Amino acid sequence: NHQPNPRSASSIGEPTGGDPLTMLPLSLLRAASGSPMLVELKGGDTYNGRLVNCDGWMNLNLRDVVCTSADGEKFWRMRECYVRGSSVKYVRLPDDVLDRVPEDDGRHRGTSGG
Repeated sequence: NHQPNPRSASSIGEPTGGDPLTMLPLSLLRAASGSPMLVELKGGDTYNGRLVNCDGWMNLNLRDVVCTSADGEKFWRMRECYVRGSSVKYVRLPDDVLDRVPEDDGRHRGTSGG
């Protein structure tokens, strides 16, 4: 149930517009540097923290992290942690990160990037 972002409403339906579904994931993550985020791993554990940086494999460095076990029974606080990109199930970012993604993020090249 995708709700359009009102800030990009003028470009909805245009494949090269500002629709968040057409942004490259790395561009979005790089724009999110310093932002709070939630990361859920394939095993079910979640990490809530601030993104320090990410690399080309979507490995993430987080700081001020609270980790929650998959069953929700255990919590850990960590000053910083490293999350391997291949173990990530999904990432949740604040809406305002969309406004910080550079216009030239690869959407206009017409390639799949792979």
